[in-house]
This record gives sequence, structure tokens and C-alpha cells, in this order.
Amino acid sequence: MDSPPSANRLSHDVSARDLPLNEAMRTEVLEAIAEKMSAYAFPEVAEKIQADIRDRVTAGGYQDVKSGFQLAETLTAQLQTLSQDLHLKVHFSPAILPYLEPQQEIPPEELARQHRQGQLRNFDFNRVERLRGNVGYLELFSFEPPEFAGNVAAAAMQFLSNTHALIIDLRHNRGGSASMVALLTSYLLPAYPPVHLTDLHWPQEERTQQSWTLPHVVGDRYLNKPVYILISPETFSAAEEFAYNLKHLNRAVIVGETTAGGANPGTGFRLHDHFWMFIPTGRAISIATGENWDGSGVLPSFKVPSELALKTAQLLAIRKLLRDDEEGTALTPLENSLKRELEESLTLVEDDLNRMQQDLVSEMSKIR
Repeated sequence: MDSPPSANRLSHDVSARDLPLNEAMRTEVLEAIAEKMSAYAFPEVAEKIQADIRDRVTAGGYQDVKSGFQLAETLTAQLQTLSQDLHLKVHFSPAILPYLEPQQEIPPEELARQHRQGQLRNFDFNRVERLRGNVGYLELFSFEPPEFAGNVAAAAMQFLSNTHALIIDLRHNRGGSASMVALLTSYLLPAYPPVHLTDLHWPQEERTQQSWTLPHVVGDRYLNKPVYILISPETFSAAEEFAYNLKHLNRAVIVGETTAGGANPGTGFRLHDHFWMFIPTGRAISIATGENWDGSGVLPSFKVPSELALKTAQLLAIRKLLRDDEEGTALTPLENSLKRELEESLTLVEDDLNRMQQDLVSEMSKIR
């Protein structure tokens, strides 16, 4: 069967932006990877990868890899298989890459460009709203640095401050700034005593960077109210840190599916005019557990398909608010109007969740 016109156009666009490779280019990229892997935070794994790459070069490997995108994908798959580290990744760029050394200060014009791009996405604060039952909802697609997104974070948390429970949706969040993780975590914990969240160890520099909650945030903190965090296999890196720490601090209930499992920070290295790679050069350690989530991911408290996570969390929140009121364990009794709304919402959300479960089972039954 012929491909649809849109598929043909997409294939043509990718081909036009790709780069045909020759043996010299492949060898240059491979040798650069072997060299740059010396910066990897895990020396024994780095040595294994370096030996594997050099053996393949000697044996004339990768002869069937003819394009830039294909080489990046192939190398990424092999590196991640050898290391079990999803942060380790090779990237291809159709445009020539600039010469930027790791840790080099970013030029002001590049910072301005990044800030403008972040503004166009509202710094990935995608949705903030009040759900049925006065349950707050925040959908966050990444953790932009506080110097860019701090005001947006404060506005979002102020909007949510009058809700009785909070759902933070990280199902499509691929990570970002550890400083924003600390800032948003600070809104969910008391000002005192400060909480030591994470240590980042940088072996090559013999340096440890500590992450703590902040003594001051703009606006109200979200305290003594239930918090639910939604996760999925797409949840990665800094988003996992946020969920992992709050789970083990017993501040949030985690709902959804096990996350991707990428814990360790790093930096980008230029390999060639058209190739660069990300290498974890540090190790993240959660102070709450003395470990991290690398490889294993963050495990949910309530394991449900990610498609059902939001309704499940909303149902959990409504049931808890009604139960705490009935048992007299709530800080303040529910007002009659909110109690009626919660009781009505309970039935509606249960019906919605049952229907979604049936739809999901129906769709799964179609898979052969």
C-alpha cells in the first residue's frame, strides 16, 4: 500500500535534514565518545564502554550506519544497554554545533533566547485549575530554572492555595532544574526546620552540591493538606527527584506507573561538527533514603495505568477529605457547601473512572 502524502513529506523532510556519513566521520565520532566517556561518573562502566567502542572500531563496525540520525540512535541504544543509564545519549544536529566547553558561561544573548522560548510555553506550567471537590490541579511539563519561572511558580501556587487537596501531574515531565525542584518542594513543606533533600556528588571535581528547602517562598505554603503526584514511564530526571523525595518524606501519595529511572546529572560534550552527547558526570543521592532511583525508577504508591492516574488521584483526594471530616481528624470541619460538593463529586468521579476503566479494557481487547 502506498504511504500517505503526509508520511512521504515527513520522510523527505527528515532525509533533507540528515547527513550522509563516511568511514572517517564515523570513526571521529566514535573516538570522541571513547575519549569523553572518561568524564562519566562511574569509571568502571566507562572503561567497559570505551573498550567496547574501540573493539567495534577495530573490527570495522558500524559500516551499515549511513546517516547522522541513524548513528546517533544506534550509539544511544548501545550506550544505554551497556550502562543501564537513560541519561547517556548521543544527539545529531543537521546544523553545525558551536564550540562550547562544558561549564562554559552561557552568553547573555543565548540566555535571552532561552528565556523567550520558555515564555512561549509559560515555562511549562501547562495547566493550573480547580477540579470538582475543591481539588487543585497543576500540570507541569518540565522544571524550568527559578530565575526564569519563579514568578510563574509563585502565581500557580497562590492560585492553588485555597484548595483542600492538590494533584501535581508529572506524567509528561522530562525533568529540568534541580533548583526549581527545591523551590516547589519548599511550598509543600514548613519553613523550619529546613529539609536537606539531595546531594549531588561530582567525582571528577571532588565536590558535593547540597539541595535544601528554602526558608522563604513568595506567597503561601501548601501545608497540612493532601498532595498527590502523578507519574508515568515518561516521567524523568528532575521530575523523578521531586516525586521520589516527597514520597519518602511522606508528604505525597504517588499515583500512576513506574518512572523512567534517570537520576544522575551531567553535561553536554561536543563530539563533531554535527554530534554531541550528554554524559552524567555526577551522582544524585536522596538524603531521605541514602539512595536514588537510577535504573529502578520511582515506584507509585497506587499503581494504575497512567491514563487513569488523574481520576484515581481525584477520587483518592475526595474520599480522604470526606473520611477525615467524618472521623474528626481534619484540621477544620468541612463547610456544608463543600461537603455537598464533595459528596456529589464522589459519585461523578467514580462513574467517570469506571467508564474510563471499561474503555481501557475494551481498547486492550482489540490488541492482537
